[in-house]
Amino acid sequence: MTTDLKDPSGFALARTYVHLSALGGASAVEVDEHFWETIMRRDDLLEGRMLGLFHLEQDSDHCEMHPSGDEVLILVSGAIDVVFHEAAGDRVSRLRGFQTCIVPRGVWHRVRVHAPSELIFITPGKGTETRPPAEDAP
Repeated sequence: MTTDLKDPSGFALARTYVHLSALGGASAVEVDEHFWETIMRRDDLLEGRMLGLFHLEQDSDHCEMHPSGDEVLILVSGAIDVVFHEAAGDRVSRLRGFQTCIVPRGVWHRVRVHAPSELIFITPGKGTETRPPAEDAP
């Protein structure tokens, strides 16, 4: 479900993401526990990018890769490592406080949490793949 972004009451970015369309528009998208498992069936969300916020208290339970574009990760609070699984071996971006990193298109990655954290993401949805962390080898 999408809602009107011009509503002056605002909304919580952790429960209502923002879809940034390839044509420059923005729309609010309500998120529930099934959002990520059904996103590939949402043609309205596959183009452009999704902006949202995660509350992180434990390591991610999967690796992911975005073939349609780079992902931007902005750590608002806490401490995480973003582990990039590259052909030459793993590379780690240590984010603390209010730091940012860019996940290059096509690179498998995952998040390790060192302290409860809030992370803003700006990510392309189209074609995103996931796999269990046990398959960490590139």
